[in-house]
Amino acid sequence: MGLASALSTALTGLTASETTIDVVGNNLANSNTVGFKSSTASFSTQFLQTLSLGSQPTAANGGTNPRQVGLGTMVSDITPNFNQGTLEISSNPTDLAIQGDGFFIVEGGQGETLYTRNGIFKFNSQNEMVTITGNRLLGFGIDDQFQIQRTTLVPITIPLGAAAVAQPTANVYLEGTLSPTGDVATQAQRIQTGILGDGTFSAPPDSGDVSNAQQPSVLTVNTASVPGATTLVAGDTYEYKLVWADDYALGNPNPTESRPSDTFTRTVANNGDSINMSNLPTSPPTTSYTHLRVYRRKQGAASTDYNYIGQVATGTTTFSDTVSDAAAAANPVLDEQVISGNYSYYVTYVAADGTESRPGPLSGPINVTNGRVTIDDLPQADIATTDWRTRRIYRCLATDSSTYHLVGEIPNMDAGEFFVDNYTDAQISANPIIDLDGPKIGYSTRLVDILSRDGSVYNQVFQTGTLEFTGKKGGRTLDTKEFEITANTTVQQLIDFMDASMGIQSAASDPVFPIPGDMGTGMNIPAGGLVDGGRIILTGNNGVDNAIDIGLSGMLLDTGTSTENVNLPWGVLQEAVGESAVTDFLVYDSLGIPIRVRLTAVMEERNSTSTTYRWFADSPDNDPTTGTEIAVGTGRITFDGEGNLIAVSESTVSVERRNVASASPLEFDLDFSNISGLAAERSSLAVSRQDGSGPGVLTSFIVGEDGVIAGVFSNGVTRDLGQIRLARFSNPSGLEQKGENLYAEGVNSGLPVEGDPGQQGTGSIVSGAVELSNTDIGSNLIDLILASTMYRGNTRVITTAQEMIDELLSLRR
Repeated sequence: MGLASALSTALTGLTASETTIDVVGNNLANSNTVGFKSSTASFSTQFLQTLSLGSQPTAANGGTNPRQVGLGTMVSDITPNFNQGTLEISSNPTDLAIQGDGFFIVEGGQGETLYTRNGIFKFNSQNEMVTITGNRLLGFGIDDQFQIQRTTLVPITIPLGAAAVAQPTANVYLEGTLSPTGDVATQAQRIQTGILGDGTFSAPPDSGDVSNAQQPSVLTVNTASVPGATTLVAGDTYEYKLVWADDYALGNPNPTESRPSDTFTRTVANNGDSINMSNLPTSPPTTSYTHLRVYRRKQGAASTDYNYIGQVATGTTTFSDTVSDAAAAANPVLDEQVISGNYSYYVTYVAADGTESRPGPLSGPINVTNGRVTIDDLPQADIATTDWRTRRIYRCLATDSSTYHLVGEIPNMDAGEFFVDNYTDAQISANPIIDLDGPKIGYSTRLVDILSRDGSVYNQVFQTGTLEFTGKKGGRTLDTKEFEITANTTVQQLIDFMDASMGIQSAASDPVFPIPGDMGTGMNIPAGGLVDGGRIILTGNNGVDNAIDIGLSGMLLDTGTSTENVNLPWGVLQEAVGESAVTDFLVYDSLGIPIRVRLTAVMEERNSTSTTYRWFADSPDNDPTTGTEIAVGTGRITFDGEGNLIAVSESTVSVERRNVASASPLEFDLDFSNISGLAAERSSLAVSRQDGSGPGVLTSFIVGEDGVIAGVFSNGVTRDLGQIRLARFSNPSGLEQKGENLYAEGVNSGLPVEGDPGQQGTGSIVSGAVELSNTDIGSNLIDLILASTMYRGNTRVITTAQEMIDELLSLRR
């Protein structure tokens, strides 16, 4: 059995040597394989042939050892060497190396979880990181907000050139100087319209017909002294004048009598005679004259006045004078007053409560010389449907054609009324002057009822349509805002719209430190719009850079058929005063949309220890749910006596984004820490930087030591794109190699312990590097020499045993 066992023993040596050469050969073959871990073959003895178990020492014998003959060797273990391989820098950002313990977790072809140390990755068509053999790299993904979702392992995806991100502004950093010198902002710019009338009140359609008052003709009048029973005295001569008159009683304050006729006379022939007149005129200049009145005076009497003695109905041709001198002297005196000049007239309506309409169209001019003016066909209002009850008549002066004074009043709306004017300029110059604008607008007046006056012409200011409003602030044109004008839109709604569109902030905008009003008139006038005396007055916030204005083309009305300027000029009632500074800058919302912001700072207060400025923020891109408000914030900043910033009452700006998909509101803080309160020739403000950005696409990425993939976008923003996870095993040598640099969990590897790189015993990740094979070529060459020597030695055993067998076979008996 000895020689036979020697053959089999040598054979085990040959087999072991071959295995060693295989292992060494594999190591050398993968000496340039990234992430490869070399292996070492370990041997152990096989069975032994026991010849003697030996004996223990006795009194007669010192004991013997066992006598055993080995029966060969076997490969008991092929151990992978997981020592760290050398790291080599790579120019590819997708190349990753593990410094320390652990494996990349990848997905196998059947969806199973595998592990590898080979960190050469590339992208597939779905922007997923995969190994060079196509296995997806696993880790934690992100949600829509770029927050890492630490729940389930998913393929790592890096969408270069496809993913987009924006950074909403959170902070704006300011610099500049707000000087403590200059004027404190106690005065605001105030602008106003002309006087505007309320068109809901009707007006006379005209102001009547004017003409020179005609006197009765006496050329054909015959007189005679006839016997009678009067007290007239023979020889007395009487002078007579005739006037046309209506039904008004004698002495009516509104004269209607015509211009008196020429004088005709008659002497009393006998005591007690009466003076008879015939062929009296019968054709008055207007049918409104219903009577012919007779006035007389006696020649040589102390009084030169003509006294009323009687009247006859129009058309009557005769009259008999029987009135005594005493009775005539007690009667009303003839008004012989005449006027001379070039005159025009207006007529208005008056209600019982004193409301007076705007006048009707101008009547005249008419030139009169030593005469009277008749105003006939006076307009009349329907008292059943209106409140008008009285008509007033106004006339200019011969020396002033632009001012109209009250000259008379018709206390009814009866048809057929007329007026005869014989008032001198001196008599009416102290009378009330006409209000050509009529009833004024109020807050509730509808815009479509507003009238503006151009001389004696009244124009409708607004129609229904879209108002395109472009205001100015601090000398800079604001964005155009639109306002829908309907049939029921009021003045108050227009004021609210303009206040909001120009960023005028009321005292209530700062509940802690209310915004002060305008003190230019000595009264605290709050910022905003009001109606006073028929004018719309807008008061801005204090300070030069808050000065508001509306240009000639600042109000355009689109009626649907045309676009035209609104004829509503604005004038400056008071100019703004106050040291101030302004700056414009851009911020970004959550969608990366640029938002324009204007920041204005005005000196609000100054005392012996500090200077306080108030800042106002406006944004034309403010998008509230309703309205056009552009004001987005205000607050106070205070400096001490050395120009140091000591207090900021409010620093947050809030821009509404209600009608867009952005997060609303966009809120960001103003950083005033680099603002100085030292003296300067002029205050200044500027934005040094802000931390928001517009939309950007993913251009590159960086994998950190902790496995977090940080994406860098074209706008400079950095966002997390995912988290690479590593796995370690208590016995990595127990892993089952799957080829292609892959390992699978083995029965003796232990369970995988997953963790972020650098945690739970895992190594860190080195980006832009690869881990080279840890094959030690020199050591493996030595192992190869030893294995070949071992192989040759075992062949010698076989050769020797064969020779011995051959010798045995050649023995002869």
